[in-house]
Amino acid sequence: MEVKEIIAQHEEKMDKTIEALKRELSSIRTGRASTSLLDRITVDYYGTPTPVKQVANVSVPEPRMITIAPWEPKMLGEIEKAILKSDLGLNPNNDGKIIRLEIPQLTEERRKELSKKVSKIAEDSKVVIRNIRRDANETIKKMEKKKEVTEDDSKEGQENIQKLTDKKIKAIDEIKAKKEKEVMAV
Repeated sequence: MEVKEIIAQHEEKMDKTIEALKRELSSIRTGRASTSLLDRITVDYYGTPTPVKQVANVSVPEPRMITIAPWEPKMLGEIEKAILKSDLGLNPNNDGKIIRLEIPQLTEERRKELSKKVSKIAEDSKVVIRNIRRDANETIKKMEKKKEVTEDDSKEGQENIQKLTDKKIKAIDEIKAKKEKEVMAV
């Protein structure tokens, strides 16, 4: 295996980490309604935990409201219970056919709380990226010890891993800043 292959493998892991970060941040509530708020909510559908989006039509008819229209009327209660049990802090309004979720204006305190949560999630992602860097460097150093690569290739590979790490951490910081701005916007 070459140093380039190792770098490519670890870059792929870093990209997956950033995608996971984006998915996790999309489920954090801002002042606007978004169907991604319901991504982590599952309901019991014939004994199988199923995402709400797979048992209902989810839409955003206005900036502060999400509507959920289940394909089967008996799912209304299940969806309502799942939303109440979730950490979203939203109260579903059920009219017998659809569920309406009003997204209340966030308080300043709640915004700051969410901003801290965003920072923590971003920091956790940075730690994962740094661990991937460490693993890549260790692999390259082992290859150098076994004389599979030259000392120069090893040094160059470690420098490239560092550059890649810096680039990915910068991307995480940009994603974090964008989400914090979104959360803090009134």
